[in-house]
Amino acid sequence: MSQINKEWYVVNTYAGHENKVKENLERRVETMGLQDYLFRIIVAEESEIEYKNGKKVEKVKNLFPGYLFVEMIMTDEAWYIVRNTPGVTGFIGSSGGGAKPFPVAEEEIDSILRRLGMSEKKINIDFEVGDHVRILSGPFANVEGTVEELNHENQVAVVLTTLFGRETPTEIGFGELEKVEFVNTVEVEMPQTEE
Repeated sequence: MSQINKEWYVVNTYAGHENKVKENLERRVETMGLQDYLFRIIVAEESEIEYKNGKKVEKVKNLFPGYLFVEMIMTDEAWYIVRNTPGVTGFIGSSGGGAKPFPVAEEEIDSILRRLGMSEKKINIDFEVGDHVRILSGPFANVEGTVEELNHENQVAVVLTTLFGRETPTEIGFGELEKVEFVNTVEVEMPQTEE
């Protein structure tokens, strides 16, 4: 028998009930002894800070409303239990008719986990605070700036970019940045010879 690996799957839930479904699943893992088959259960949420009437308000935003990410070994029993958890409407990537779903591609889940500050894969970087970098993708693609701060735990850098004539700090993932090398050119003035 080939070894079955733990992989990530996307579970569909009723929108707004993601955290309740997560609690239900975690409770089932405990009561049914599924710790060897179900591992991390994640609601992809991000904190946003807004200013209302001059006061700082922190709001939690769900990046994927109606979805949970479940790291599991897809056995018949684990699949059955997750599918039949209250609030679960199914798995994404299942063709129906009793077919098991396909796991999420590793690059996709790594990108989501990095954004949430949960990635286990560390990205090696060749830049440090004060270095000049270029943003490789996203809305700021090809914009250059200076690294102001590095957060190795969450693998993000605060990059000072100039937008509309103002320096703006922007948080960018390590994988979205490349160091820009400057070639130092010095103009040497040749002495003038008299003829």
